[in-house]
Amino acid sequence: MSTDPIDYGAYESGRDCNYWALDPTLQYEAERVYPDDEYEWAESVLSGYGEALGHTIADNSDRIDRHGPQLHTYNKDGEVQNYVEYHPDQFETERITYEEFGLTHDAFHAPPGRDEPVGFAHVLMMQTLLGYCDTGFACPASMTTGAAIVLDAFDDGSLDDYFQGLTSRDYDEHIEGAMFLTEKQGGSDVGANEVRAEPQDDGTYELYGEKWFCSNIDAQGALALARTPDAPEGTKGLSLFLVPRELPSGELNDALFRRLKDKLGTIAVPTGEIEYRGATGYLVGEEGQGFKAMAEMMNYERLTNATGAVGVMGRALLEAKVRAANREAFGERIDQYPLLRRDLVEMTADYEAAAVFSFEAARFYDQYKAEGETSDEAWKLMRLLVPIAKKETARKSVAVTSYAMEVLGGNGYVREHVTERLLRDAQVLPIWEGTSNILSLDLLRVLGKEQAHEALIPYVNELLDIDHPFLDDPVETVSERFTDLQTALVTLASEDDDYAQYHAKELASLTYDVVCAALLISEGQESLDDGDARKALVAKAFVDKQFGVENVRGITSGETFGDEWFDAIARYASVDPSELDAQPAPADD
Repeated sequence: MSTDPIDYGAYESGRDCNYWALDPTLQYEAERVYPDDEYEWAESVLSGYGEALGHTIADNSDRIDRHGPQLHTYNKDGEVQNYVEYHPDQFETERITYEEFGLTHDAFHAPPGRDEPVGFAHVLMMQTLLGYCDTGFACPASMTTGAAIVLDAFDDGSLDDYFQGLTSRDYDEHIEGAMFLTEKQGGSDVGANEVRAEPQDDGTYELYGEKWFCSNIDAQGALALARTPDAPEGTKGLSLFLVPRELPSGELNDALFRRLKDKLGTIAVPTGEIEYRGATGYLVGEEGQGFKAMAEMMNYERLTNATGAVGVMGRALLEAKVRAANREAFGERIDQYPLLRRDLVEMTADYEAAAVFSFEAARFYDQYKAEGETSDEAWKLMRLLVPIAKKETARKSVAVTSYAMEVLGGNGYVREHVTERLLRDAQVLPIWEGTSNILSLDLLRVLGKEQAHEALIPYVNELLDIDHPFLDDPVETVSERFTDLQTALVTLASEDDDYAQYHAKELASLTYDVVCAALLISEGQESLDDGDARKALVAKAFVDKQFGVENVRGITSGETFGDEWFDAIARYASVDPSELDAQPAPADD
């Protein structure tokens, strides 16, 4: 069925609209990775949430950014109260998200209209849409699901009240989660953590010491790592504790919220410093298994970081396309100029690559959660793709958002226009859940310890098993780069650790580019089989951009690919495959 291009000129800006309806990329990925019966149920939910985000929550998020949370550590009598004051719009956003649309409920309990819970791909798609509006609020929403994942996997049932609160659809009963890892002397070196946990006669523990970066500082379902007496050094000596703001009696837990960080962005989530002064903590799992339990949460948090980055990119692109369709310069609408059309095509290709890679990682995460480490392929590919997804999408979200701001010109740098906030928020994404260096080192561990390349090589080969002539050149190019990647893997496996570390980030980027290209090519083949050539055009655009072209960077090629296919790629118009045959061959050097 033919699809007309989206008329971005019908909008004044990227709000007062339905973000789901305006994003065929996300629609395609959801239909691809959801089980069939689940997508049939989820489509109306995603549309409803996209509508609420594009109207109510988009406006709420702007106001909350201007009037962020305020910490009142002491009451009027000088007693510790650790009270965080929020803008009232925050509660409306939370109620819509948690109660009306079940963001933290539906993966653990059957939602309305279903007999079984949904997969985490659905939760991550919701998080992506939330990224259109508010990366700050996406943080506690994500950590609430993450904390529930940990309790579901490691708790013996003694903390079920907290699990039920984290996953409740009743806003009055719902609590939020958090994870407090970072200490001043440790940073990314979690094994250097010093907060200690003293066992008590009643089976609880008392925690002492400080946590330096505590996002969602007042969470009732906060998880913290601490070291028990006589525990060994490093991560093997860490245990995990649930440390609520208030005890079941209603009494304030014995901690001091010292201050909130004065952050560049993500204003909606209060991030601060906590000093534990004998705070009651409840052991999660076994002593000494804390890092393993927290790693379970970390895999999910890194995925939400990636899908959140996709959401930021989606909103930034929407703002840029709306502006380009409405702004006139030198007597013509600026989206009619070939240079900007090329930019928007390449930004769209980057966006679709980030989306397909992130949701492929989500697909393997869902498979791993269903089958455990017994599913060797799913486990290895999940562990390989997740850190790469987090690293690459985070950086690309900053680049895409920065250029979207440029498309808006001076207005894009002004607080009344959302790109300024999107850029401030996006800049934290390369830092949250591990910096680029930490993630690249994790990739080396996955390749060395878990032999993830054994699953990667046949996986990419299968994706590149394509038979449409339009895709022959992209397949040839990507196959050559895939050979380069395999050579790189062999090289780094045979060199010493220092050499491997030096090249680890380049390895992660090359892996991302190859897998993204292979996925887009595979999607292109599937779409061609269904009678639409658009995805094949996106695949070619991405391959050309990432791997370059001959002919003096394409200048002498005679090709203006992004300009010719602007409506198809940037505005989502469908293309009959027969139209591909009518294109002239590029000129020789």
